[in-house]
Amino acid sequence: MNSLGTPWTPGRRSLLLSAGALLCLPRPASAGAQVEEPLADAVRSALSASVANSAPPKPRFDQIDARLAYLRWLGAMSEKLKNRKSEALTRIEFLETIWYESKRAGLEPSLVLGLVQVESGFRKYAISTAGARGYMQVMPFWAKLIGDGQASRLFHMQTNLRFGCVILRHYLDREQGDMYLALGRYNGSRGKPEYPRAVFASRRQWLMPGEV
Repeated sequence: MNSLGTPWTPGRRSLLLSAGALLCLPRPASAGAQVEEPLADAVRSALSASVANSAPPKPRFDQIDARLAYLRWLGAMSEKLKNRKSEALTRIEFLETIWYESKRAGLEPSLVLGLVQVESGFRKYAISTAGARGYMQVMPFWAKLIGDGQASRLFHMQTNLRFGCVILRHYLDREQGDMYLALGRYNGSRGKPEYPRAVFASRRQWLMPGEV
């Protein structure tokens, strides 16, 4: 019997175990997805070149102040991310890649972290109902348009973050620097406020003290 005096029948026990198992399964990503659009040959070539480069190197700084600022950022973000990624080396590698890929694309690391939080909840293998994959919920068609065609590679951390940052930069350029519209386009909901507001709100959680 359970604590209420109800007999534990085999069928009831099986039902409860099944429900518990479902609760333990990864939740599907709930964010939207990019919409496939025709790309000019020059744009496709530029985007392909942007995603084809080698993995991010360890950052090098000409000035000690810049290096110290980076290390402070890394330490602060690692502490904030601890409850989502408990393994320290995995956490640091993720943050180093976020920093490199966002800077490389001319984006704020705090904005990219906010986007990852909204899109996937920092889950590497998240899949949306539309089929978008990984941390930044990149749609598989991008692997065919500007990659090697292997959509499974979008679950690779550095590949996913690079694709996501390059795509967001592409949308930002198309929207002439309007991040609100660029985020809407990234999510497949251009012109609607819910997604940009969610990303901007999440971005605030990843700002360093004094940043706005």
